Amino acid sequence: MFQLDIYSSVPIYEQLIRKIKENIMKEYLKPGDGLPSVRKMARELHVTPNTVQKAYRILEQEKVIVTVRGKGAYIASKKPEIPVEDKISDVKRQIRPLLMELLYMGIGVEKIHEMITELCEEMKEEEA
Repeated sequence: MFQLDIYSSVPIYEQLIRKIKENIMKEYLKPGDGLPSVRKMARELHVTPNTVQKAYRILEQEKVIVTVRGKGAYIASKKPEIPVEDKISDVKRQIRPLLMELLYMGIGVEKIHEMITELCEEMKEEEA
């Protein structure tokens, strides 16, 4: 279902969260769609159930998914209403170390802008 990079410095649960959100954005997952149980997802991804549980718990706190006791986890009916300022500052906090790494590697600001623009264009093409 999802491809995770076990060699990445990004924790597995964060990768899973990103993949689920990406699949929602691309509309591969739609409101009301069920997610595999924690154990089934853990088996498929070859990770511990605790890792999947942590990802699901965070997604539920962010109102991306809803959990129905005894039934499972489902994609929420509508996108969560997170204050934009809070989300932006959270994303900035996550991007900062990546930008630092690029700058440390000697990649200039202009090149970083190009990379971001290129990634945005690729994402737009993937959506179409």
